[in-house]
Amino acid sequence: MRSTGLTSSEREFLSALADVIFGNSYSPERAKVILRIAPGTVLADREALSHAVMTRVGDLLRQAPEVLQRLPGADRGLVEAALLYVAYHRHVPQIDAHIERQATTAGEALAVDFGKDVLAELVRSGFDEARALHYFGLYFQLRRAFYFMERSLAGDCESMRRMRESLWKNVFTHDMRAYDAGLLNRMEDFSTLLLGETGTGKGNAAAAIGRSEFIPYLPEKRRFAANFAESFIAINLSQFPETLIESELFGHRKGAFTGAIDHHEGVFGRCNLHGALFLDEIGEVPIPVQIKLLQVLQERTFVPVGGRENKRFSGRVIAATNRPLDALRRDGRFREDFFYRLCSDVIEVPTLRQRIAESPAELELLVGLLVARIAGVDDKNVAAVVREALHRDLPRDYPWPGNVRELEQAVRRVLLTGSYRPQVASPGSQDAEERLIARLRAGELTADALLSGYSAMLYDRFGSYAAVAERTQLDPRTSRKYVLSAKSG
Repeated sequence: MRSTGLTSSEREFLSALADVIFGNSYSPERAKVILRIAPGTVLADREALSHAVMTRVGDLLRQAPEVLQRLPGADRGLVEAALLYVAYHRHVPQIDAHIERQATTAGEALAVDFGKDVLAELVRSGFDEARALHYFGLYFQLRRAFYFMERSLAGDCESMRRMRESLWKNVFTHDMRAYDAGLLNRMEDFSTLLLGETGTGKGNAAAAIGRSEFIPYLPEKRRFAANFAESFIAINLSQFPETLIESELFGHRKGAFTGAIDHHEGVFGRCNLHGALFLDEIGEVPIPVQIKLLQVLQERTFVPVGGRENKRFSGRVIAATNRPLDALRRDGRFREDFFYRLCSDVIEVPTLRQRIAESPAELELLVGLLVARIAGVDDKNVAAVVREALHRDLPRDYPWPGNVRELEQAVRRVLLTGSYRPQVASPGSQDAEERLIARLRAGELTADALLSGYSAMLYDRFGSYAAVAERTQLDPRTSRKYVLSAKSG
């Protein structure tokens, strides 16, 4: 049994391993460290580095916990990190299987049959029960982060890697040591703003953060404290008229307004301590509601419509908009103080055309994944037929204005009809465009008529009010009003 500290070789290896353990899983720097300490490792091989660790320092780790008592503080921390890493990888298959089951199960969190085994192993390695519980919760959090960032945000191009790297920071911060030391319990103070065009997958990016919050393990109940499948709540603010947004956010009391026939709990009231609230289309929120949201973010309290009692909000806020943020702020439609309180970080979600421009293989990858999800089977022949139809029916530089959401519908249409031809302006729409241009040149249009005609033209071309709003920088309700005005006229 050794009675001195680590050798210089052991210390160098374990220091590099600690950088891997506490580093951002999607950073290129971490990948370089892995290849340096375990040459020839395939980065996608989850067990390769764990095997390299046992090859290099296995004898040392097998002497725990006795060896930990004889090591100086810094060396002890390096050995503890390695012990945690090896135990983590030993139980990854069980944790992943549990996440798979829980992801589709509503209600109370499922029992964790293997929890006692994980805790017992950590205690045998020299960790006291409190630390063992803490690290088991971290294991669960790490695997959920991988699950949602890999499964829901498919793509191998550089912009997707950068986005995952940013999402990882929003879950674990840029320094996981500091996160583990205390920020873990303060992440509700950090809000995130997602920017991106309609259909890029902002909701999936938000869910990757919101479903990866730390959830403690309750050994007496043999389960985690919350069901992550129900801890993430999303609401699209553009679908509600201004008069109802407050009620949907904060809830209302019976009799608060005409039609309030019962108490209603808003999304802030339903969000639990270990969860997150996703406010989609935050750019559509009127100024008075922004002020109330600012209060929630600052004071962590809110009052239901028609109520008097302050209620506590303990979750995290994630917001998104497809509108140009600079324009919203410049036009006074997005309060500066609200923006600065909302954006602990701002993450850009890349467009599909950007992803394809970076890597043409991105389209093939997404088509394969979409076919497998829609058809329920990973059939490479069917995926090849879909890709062939898209290449045949679309121009080489097709811009995919609807992004991944449009691609999904394109795959569905090919599976149904064998072809995909994007909706383009009909002859009648082309005539309407020509009449609009002629009236514009003749100076016959009022501002409202010009905006109505232009909005209707965009709607005919792209097929959604959201697309019209994105290009006109109007909110979806206003864009819809202008489209309907032109159609009825």
